Amino acid sequence: MSENRLDEADHLKRSINWKQGMAIALGVPLLILPSLGYLPMYVSAAAILIWGVSVLQGFMQNAAYAEMATAFPKASGLPGFAQTIFRTENYRGKYDKGKLIGGFTAWSYWFGWNPILAIFAILVGGYLHGLFPALGETFTEYQLALLAGAVIFGGLFVVNWFGLKDGAILGYVLAAVSLIPLVVLAVAPFATGHVELGNITGSWWPTDWAWDMHHILILFGVFGIAQWSACAWETAAIYGPEYKNPSKDVPKALLACGIICLVLYVLLQTAVIGVLGVEGVQAESVSPLIPVAQAVFGEAGSIITIIMLIAAMVLIIQTAYLGSSRAMHSMSVEGNLPKVFGKTNRQGTPFVAMLVIGAFNLVLISMGNAAAILAASAIGYTCANGISLFAYVRAKKHPAFANIERPFKAPKGWKNVAMLFGLFNVPLCLIGVVYLNSLEIGWTSTWVGFLVLALFVPIWLYTQRESRRSNEEAVSVSASDDDDSERVLDPIR
Repeated sequence: MSENRLDEADHLKRSINWKQGMAIALGVPLLILPSLGYLPMYVSAAAILIWGVSVLQGFMQNAAYAEMATAFPKASGLPGFAQTIFRTENYRGKYDKGKLIGGFTAWSYWFGWNPILAIFAILVGGYLHGLFPALGETFTEYQLALLAGAVIFGGLFVVNWFGLKDGAILGYVLAAVSLIPLVVLAVAPFATGHVELGNITGSWWPTDWAWDMHHILILFGVFGIAQWSACAWETAAIYGPEYKNPSKDVPKALLACGIICLVLYVLLQTAVIGVLGVEGVQAESVSPLIPVAQAVFGEAGSIITIIMLIAAMVLIIQTAYLGSSRAMHSMSVEGNLPKVFGKTNRQGTPFVAMLVIGAFNLVLISMGNAAAILAASAIGYTCANGISLFAYVRAKKHPAFANIERPFKAPKGWKNVAMLFGLFNVPLCLIGVVYLNSLEIGWTSTWVGFLVLALFVPIWLYTQRESRRSNEEAVSVSASDDDDSERVLDPIR
């Protein structure tokens, strides 16, 4: 294969429009499923307000991300933006601290998305276990989760081997299968009169709620957990290098995803609490949609709901699989992960990254606790958002980026908005998530989260040594070629 062909193979291809990008990101509304019964445990019916505010927070943050996506079209989403903005051009020292910050942001984002595969594979195993009692006689829930993970990861790897365009087509199919019933479950309880407003207005806040430091930290933690779901539609921007027209496609995809999330998140939480009441939601905190379906549609409704949820989980696994693999590809291209993770096939699919992610999540499934994995993942996602917003502020103020064309611009003064939400993420939500984790499931998930984030440092140092060796070898080969040329020109030598 020629050198040009190799270069072409290892670059992502511009093959999708905004509708296809939106289709891939349509898995994001389903991220509410693990937290639909979790938030009311701490804030009762005020969870409805939390979801609405969190999606609006996503609009604020994603306006900045959309501008960066069009200003840096070759950068891949949050990971690419941070790495591009923080690195030092023509750095002569041994280790570029700015490059380390950008790489750490990308790694944090990767860790925020990557465990979604394991979380939802565990949930799929649990639903299968409940839907088919005969399976429970042959397999444990863990075995079903592991089997479901292997089948889903393997199937999605094969589909996405042929490029992102085919992944978007799969997204269209799964969106029709899962989002339409999800919309029905969000709307039907209102139409049938099963929603009782008294269940909401009578339990707006917990009876023991007080605006002391303990509850304020809980509130920050709840916002951090909610953000993991409600702001995650920024994934539509991560495909910036693969849109045919980034300046128009990125804002359209983000706006469409945001509106869908705002409507669904608020309606779903309202319907669930309105039908079951806060105590009923807390009693069915893992899957409160099932008793809602039973109340509205009868026993047959619960079976349909489980089938729908399984399809929905495959969709969000697809979204996370694509997003996290692009993050690893971006880190490799920027020299923050070993080169092997940047390898793509002829269709532009980063297949090495996808293989590693699939294997890593099969290991995560062995933890067996979706809540613990989510808690650790939220730490990474909060860090990634905070530092990425600081990157946007730097891009607006630093002279090196002053003359960059920005086909899409956030409103005037948006760097102040980005700074505000950056500080809201780091340190406020980060501290809140850690505090909430300590109350809910102990310190294990927190230590796992920080350990995975800390692993980036030795990996990054190895990558820098790999890069230096590669450069030294290239210089050596070039010098040797020059010497051979001189020998041909001067036979006496």
